[in-house]
Amino acid sequence: MTTALATRGPRRAPATPARRGPGALLKLAPLLPAVALMLVFLAGPVAYALYGSLTNTALSGYRAANPEFVGLENYARLLGSGEFWSSAWLTLVFVVASAVVGQNVLGMAVALLLRAAARPVRSAVSALVVTAWILPEIVAAFTLYAFFAADGTLNAALGAVGADGTAWLVSFPVVAVVLANVWRGTAFSMMVYGAALAEVPPDVTEAASLDGAGGVQRFFRITVPMVRRAISTNLMLTTLQTLGVFTLIWVMTGGGPGTRSSTLPVLAFQEAFKFAQVGYGTAIAVVTLVIGAVFAAVYVRVLKPEVD
Repeated sequence: MTTALATRGPRRAPATPARRGPGALLKLAPLLPAVALMLVFLAGPVAYALYGSLTNTALSGYRAANPEFVGLENYARLLGSGEFWSSAWLTLVFVVASAVVGQNVLGMAVALLLRAAARPVRSAVSALVVTAWILPEIVAAFTLYAFFAADGTLNAALGAVGADGTAWLVSFPVVAVVLANVWRGTAFSMMVYGAALAEVPPDVTEAASLDGAGGVQRFFRITVPMVRRAISTNLMLTTLQTLGVFTLIWVMTGGGPGTRSSTLPVLAFQEAFKFAQVGYGTAIAVVTLVIGAVFAAVYVRVLKPEVD
């Protein structure tokens, strides 16, 4: 027994976690300005909006100067409003159709096609797609209004080939704003996926091709897993950006006809500044913020990249 203990050697004391000294705190010092800016320009406005949604603040009159705390009254009111649920459904359709499906699928498709195209074609197509993205939103909105208007470019082109036009912004307002947002936002997805595809090693896809894998198999089994982080990031960014789209819809349709294209940002604006119910409009804005947080949490959970 003595021999066995001797061969094992002295028993080591359990390791204790190293204490963080002043050096570790100094390494975090460069982050303090960024944290301060986030607290001032992000957390501060969010907290103020949350408080405002719990009041009956109005745009004018007595309640503009003397708002009262009403608790969850605004939220109970909007949850019982059919107009709110209609806007929430339209917002979901708008986000899924134009961001989750439209911008991401089209952006990936354009990025894949540009990789196989000749340099002059690649430069020309990239310039055309990016032009829609770099336009100021108000300019893009008026351009698209002119395109979809009853006497606009689309109906003029249809009339030139003998087809009948229609009042797109009246008959199909949601389709019009979805296509408009896809046209404007695809460039961002194209650039993100183009950069991600450039990092995929060519020898991996070539080896899969030699093993008999087709183009579709190579894309879903090799390319997609390798650019999964880019997909997750791009989905989150395009979704959150689309969730807050206001100018494009307001200029093209004004939320109409009636409320047929009134998404949550449009509804919040109308309640706060058209009907002067700032507290109620702020509550709608807070709900929109929560929906964005839910989307982000789902993306992080479902598309969480594997740890290298």
